[in-house]
Order: sequence, then C-alpha cells, then structure tokens
Amino acid sequence: MNLTGELIMPIENLEAGLCPGCQTAQDDKSIDENLKTCPSCGYHYRMEPLERIKYLADPDSFREFSANLSSLNPIDLSGYEEKLSEAKLKSQMRDAVITGTCLIEGKPVILALMSFKFMGGSMGSVVGEKVSRSLLKGAKEKLPVIIYTNSGGARMQEGIFSLMQMAKTSSAAAELDKAGAPFFIVLCDPTTGGVTASFAMLADITIAEPGALIGFAGPRVIEGTIRQGLPEGFQRSEFQMERGFVDIIVKRQDQRKTISHLIDLHKTQFAFASGRKI
Repeated sequence: MNLTGELIMPIENLEAGLCPGCQTAQDDKSIDENLKTCPSCGYHYRMEPLERIKYLADPDSFREFSANLSSLNPIDLSGYEEKLSEAKLKSQMRDAVITGTCLIEGKPVILALMSFKFMGGSMGSVVGEKVSRSLLKGAKEKLPVIIYTNSGGARMQEGIFSLMQMAKTSSAAAELDKAGAPFFIVLCDPTTGGVTASFAMLADITIAEPGALIGFAGPRVIEGTIRQGLPEGFQRSEFQMERGFVDIIVKRQDQRKTISHLIDLHKTQFAFASGRKI
C-alpha cells in the first residue's frame, strides 16, 4: 500500500503476468489491444494521458495548451528538485497533468488528464494552475470540460501552496458552472486526498472507471483511526455509486461514446434553458 492506503498490484503478479482481478495469465499485447483492460475479467489497469488521448480524441485533433509550466520549489524543501527531475524522466511529462483542446466525435471539448506516474498524480501549484486554466477556458469559450483524475492528493512537498490549489480549482469550477458549460469528471484508480476534496467532486456528471479507489483518506488510514474493519469493496467506485458519490460507472471501451452522448444531452438542455436554437 502507499501513503493513502491504496492497494498496489503485488510485485509477484507483475512478474508472473497475472491479472490482479482474476489471477489469470495475460500478455501485454492483449491487454494493450483491449485498452489496458483484462480480456478475461475487465480489470482496468492504469493508463497514461497520451494513451487515453489516443482512444478518446478524434485523430490528430488534440492541441495541448499550458505545456511550458513546470514546478518550482516554493518552500525550499531539500531534495524536491531531484524528485521532480526523476518524475519528469519517469513519466516523460513536465508535471502531473496534460491539458488541451480536441474533438470527441466531432464535438470540441477541453480535456485534462492526470498521470499517477508523476509523483502519484499529486496536485501542486502547476497542476492546480493547469486545471484552473482548463475550467476557465471552458467558461470563456462555452466548451465542455472533461477531466480524468488519477491522484493521491495534494503535493505536500509544496506545503500550503499545494493546499491552496483546492480552493483555486473549486473556484474555477464555479465559474464554469456560472457560464453554463458542462463539466464531466472521470475518476480513475486512485483518486484520493485533496483532489477528491476539491474539483473532482464538483462536476455535473461524475463518471468512474470500474474498481477505482475513490475517497479522501485511504482504507488503511481509516481503519487505523476508527479501529474497526471496513466493508468489502470500501471506497471502490461500485461502493461509491451505491452511496451517491458517483453517477455512473463506465468501462473504458464505452467512455468515448458515453461522453459524446452526455455532451449532446447538455447541449440540448443549455439551448432549451437559454431559448437558443440548436
């Protein structure tokens, strides 16, 4: 487990090529061809932003913005610069989120995708700024905003500056709501901490991938605090949907058409409310 109490895929399973969901042997090629899901049981492996863009966006339509932003060391924490350098090398990203415009089935949208590979997808000043810019751009241009979350929470190496991003992104989400543009969140495994406690729970429609861990503190931390066991499947997307924190669970293979359909529904609703013709 990591610091949020998230269940990490056992190393022996990775080495043996066993699916964490059904324990059957799977080869990388079949998993990749199935959008990083198990062909046998549908277990959803983690996916990186560029991989998601490939199946979500219309071909050659994605245009990145705010690409040049990179984290500094606002509280002069020893060793933070080295961790950032390692994360950039590991993820091939400047920080834990990519933002851009694209078309989804011909519909213009703003897309933001987080990467757990970059310091656990933690939200520091750059992530908060890029997410906020995406939401404000959507408000200004009246475009749908879709954000894929994949994060352990606030980046504590930036101290109070990381916690300030919770208010900043929430405020930007409120501006998008005032503008009447739709906001969709796709919660991926894991989505926890300060990301869950801010913009990730403010969308018009909250989508989750099957089996995703969604919560604030992780199960291990909660069990240690309340000193009792937790229900089976606690904080997984199915558990959260039963309790109203998630609107719909959508398999990766169906996400593109589901998002396109939701955009059409919201477009019709917005036009009706404003008296516009569509």
